[in-house]
Amino acid sequence: MVLLVLVGAIALTASYPPFPLPPLSFFAITPAVLLIRQAVLDNDARQAFRWGWWYGLVTNAFVLYWMVVALWHFTPLSALGYFATIAVLGLLTAAMFWFVVRVCLAAPRVPLWVVLPVAWTTLEWLVGHLGDVRFPWLGLGTSVADAPVLVQWADIAGARGVTLWIAWCNVMIAEAATDVRGASFVVRRLATVLVTVLLAFGYGVWRVKTLPVRDVGVVAMVQPNEGFSEKWNPAHADSAMNALFSLSRGLMARPPRPQLLIWPEAAIPGFFVDHPQWDAQIAAFVRENHVPLLTGGLNAEPEIGGGYRIYNATFFYDSTGDRGRYPIYAKHYLVPVTERVPFVPVSLFRAIPGLARWSGGFRPGRELPIYTSPVGKFGVVICYESAFEDAARGYRAHGADFFVNVTNDAWFGNTSAPAQHASHLVLRTIETRMGVARAANSGISEFVDPLGRSYAATKLNEAVYVAGVLRTSDVIPLYVRLGDWVGKLVVVLTLGGIALLVKRRFQP
Repeated sequence: MVLLVLVGAIALTASYPPFPLPPLSFFAITPAVLLIRQAVLDNDARQAFRWGWWYGLVTNAFVLYWMVVALWHFTPLSALGYFATIAVLGLLTAAMFWFVVRVCLAAPRVPLWVVLPVAWTTLEWLVGHLGDVRFPWLGLGTSVADAPVLVQWADIAGARGVTLWIAWCNVMIAEAATDVRGASFVVRRLATVLVTVLLAFGYGVWRVKTLPVRDVGVVAMVQPNEGFSEKWNPAHADSAMNALFSLSRGLMARPPRPQLLIWPEAAIPGFFVDHPQWDAQIAAFVRENHVPLLTGGLNAEPEIGGGYRIYNATFFYDSTGDRGRYPIYAKHYLVPVTERVPFVPVSLFRAIPGLARWSGGFRPGRELPIYTSPVGKFGVVICYESAFEDAARGYRAHGADFFVNVTNDAWFGNTSAPAQHASHLVLRTIETRMGVARAANSGISEFVDPLGRSYAATKLNEAVYVAGVLRTSDVIPLYVRLGDWVGKLVVVLTLGGIALLVKRRFQP
């Protein structure tokens, strides 16, 4: 059992970027399937809980190891945040194992290939809906982002539909490998999986050939590569602004001339209320070049009674250099602890001496503004909002032609996190059939077309700019129209399973 936990952790970790091993996804959680099957055979749900705890703990410890590096920038106690995260995820995984075994024992006619995929997908949904601590990083469906042809049908069922399918394939393969009911049973199981893979592949090939993709125009992105320790050093602030202008002028001097310029998340190293000269310099630069600009920055809004509400935001300047006519987008989904301490009011947290440096103390935004530019209408997602499916879907439903992702991944260092982070956009573009331009402070900056194909990607840790033709489509897919219907379905089915267990518990 210990070996299964270890193999499961390694397999699931290797199925995600930066490892280009999409076939591994179809086997990655078979160790979890085997652990659950053994608990069912032993009629022991407590055993399932114990092994689920270890499986969830070790697996997330491997996948999220980069959290120690990332959080170290804020406090040497980063290991506590890391262990707290993997412990909570371990407990949730343990509860999922226990639930699957209990349902299989209470309703033997319901096969494991139904119960486990539904429960696994419900767990993904739950992790993405836990209020201030929601963290939907790397769903199982995202593990096949390196093979976008297999997940084109996410325009119907979304990333959670892909998760449900991948989990189902793993159960079928595990049962085929361990069942003793004869060769015909094994062949039927594997043949069924193969048929679904061929159907997914066939749909993908058809969609690649038939989706009407169009060019929206030339979009340029600046990647200044500001180090985390330098970023918020007041003595370095003017140098950071000069670097942004220098790279941008280099862009303007070379063809193709951009029709929209993007600076990354928190590119402005301070507040405009403290540095109005930066606002004026940006407006003058935009007027001079007649190219609209979207930039990340920090927004401070005065509160009644004194003080400010602080937001992680983006500002849009039109081609005349005016930004006053446009709404400021404020990030909705804040990174737990580093941007907002969960369940603690910002005012209370800031009142405690020495704690404010652990967190940005940001407030979440509420609006989803759509900006109009010479290349079309677009919305913005900041940083790990790319892991949430509803923002991009909302923009598409309200008329956006494409979307922009600005991020600052410098705090990830040279870990696997930047590649993991960028992989979410493959599913977002396929789900919405919108192209995206991703501007990252230290990389990866790139374009992703509405078929989930990345191009013009930069390398990590280099100060560069990139300009290219952004591609999108005008197709409004079924997923945008219906929303996350697979997520809702699995939650309803799981609640039905819970109701069954409650009923059995109180039956004479």
